[in-house]
Amino acid sequence: MKVLVTGAAGFIGYHCSLELMKQGHEVCGYDNCNDYYLTALKEARLARLQEAGLNRFERADLEDQTRMMNVFEQFRPDVVVHLAAQAGVRYSLSHPHAYAQANLIGTLNILEACRHNGNPRLVYASSSSVYGGNTKLPFAVEDSVDHPISLYAATKKANELMAHTYTHLYGQQTIGLRFFTVYGPWGRPDMALWLFTDAIVQGRPIRVFNQGNMSRDFTYIDDIVAGVIACIENENLEPYEIFNLGNHQSEALMDMIGLIEQTLGKTAEKIMMPMQDGDVADTYADITLAQSKLGFRPLTRISTGIPRFIDWFMRHPEFHSQT
Repeated sequence: MKVLVTGAAGFIGYHCSLELMKQGHEVCGYDNCNDYYLTALKEARLARLQEAGLNRFERADLEDQTRMMNVFEQFRPDVVVHLAAQAGVRYSLSHPHAYAQANLIGTLNILEACRHNGNPRLVYASSSSVYGGNTKLPFAVEDSVDHPISLYAATKKANELMAHTYTHLYGQQTIGLRFFTVYGPWGRPDMALWLFTDAIVQGRPIRVFNQGNMSRDFTYIDDIVAGVIACIENENLEPYEIFNLGNHQSEALMDMIGLIEQTLGKTAEKIMMPMQDGDVADTYADITLAQSKLGFRPLTRISTGIPRFIDWFMRHPEFHSQT
């Protein structure tokens, strides 16, 4: 198949693109490689994709409607995997307009480009953040997601509503994936695992929010890629679908930090902090629907995945913090 991957130089997009090419699909990448986090990391991912045989790469913003439409008209994708977005809960507190542009206007442009170019299947990234302050655990797809507590979460919920509208009006098949704390090699420097590892390696203190009383459903990148590929290949999905992709295992933040310390053989100096605005205490994915419809079976526990990330991190000092 011909697959257009937005955010191809991003963490999940990079791994999905590699796997799609390995399976023999033609992949067109679309990414602006912005400086939200380390651009050298994005460029390194992109270089590896091009070495692996990336069919085409378009360096452009999601909100550039003309460039977007041109790519669709020329490449004619069978499937679109829309992973590009302005990410990050905390960044949305200080840069709200970036989220409106990339996540709302950008996704509208994707939906319109699909509509006018044969309605390819659209698999798109939502987020566990849409569950907001829900206290019922685990989070199930059927739960209310009407009370987001960050602008980032609100834009992801809006993406699901936009997709539903285009499915209803134009017959587009749209499959939304609520990702839960994805981690692994070639990951994101703005996420806790990378920040903690980098700081401990360099002997700097780490900031531990909500006094450490938090838990996360950490999901290894290979398991996420398997879920995305299943959405592309499965012919028995409804026109509109939403799935949780998580590990179905909520891990205490302090246990995660302990595993990093154990793997590195160093103890972290911890600065205990209050909860940050827009953040939630716990996440935990109910993956029943993904198991039954996609055959989704996450295989990687943090006891395996975190040492794999740290092994990769230690072999790439060029991406370590210089401060």
